[in-house]
Amino acid sequence: MAKKFKDISMAVIRRLPKYHRYLKELLDKEVYRISSKELSNMMGFTASQIRQDLNNFGGFGQQGYGYNVEELYGEIKKILGLNISYGTVIIGSGNLGQAIANYTNLQKHGFNLLALFDTNPKLIGMRIRDVPIYDIDEMQEFIDTNNINIGIICTPKEFAQDIANKLVKANVSAIWNFAPIDLKVPENIIVENVHLSDSLFIISYLLNNQEKEQWD
Repeated sequence: MAKKFKDISMAVIRRLPKYHRYLKELLDKEVYRISSKELSNMMGFTASQIRQDLNNFGGFGQQGYGYNVEELYGEIKKILGLNISYGTVIIGSGNLGQAIANYTNLQKHGFNLLALFDTNPKLIGMRIRDVPIYDIDEMQEFIDTNNINIGIICTPKEFAQDIANKLVKANVSAIWNFAPIDLKVPENIIVENVHLSDSLFIISYLLNNQEKEQWD
């Protein structure tokens, strides 16, 4: 029996996209059946961990058979909510905002990018992959009339909290934040912070300590 959402740990949830990605690769290779052991060899999780993770959602394997890859992929897709379309906007149309707008997997997985917003008059009126860039002053009205679920913040740090406040006021449900700041929003607003420098600093730490160990 599947657990309730509130009982599933964030660690399990953060592993789900990896299951989605590897299962898609198996389907692309026309592999339609796989055991938990074979899946563990691919993904780097133990077979026991895979079974535990999937059991949170009801369990999908059959003893002696393993997993039907196509069925499991479909179930993971539904669990992740990728069978739904989400109205999405990007705030901040500089290099990072444009790079995300050009990321084709957004549309492929149901994140329907409808607009970008900026304050730079040189950018306003441009189109990125046929998606228009509007003046930031038009954001509230656009969100109100276009059923926007997700706001992606790609602004400098000093503007990010103000933008987040405006997105909350416009009744956006979730924020994907690329600005290097931890946003303060109401508890009912979902925020996923992507601090690119944090990942780079982890690499720096690991590289630094690996080199130290080589000299010890």
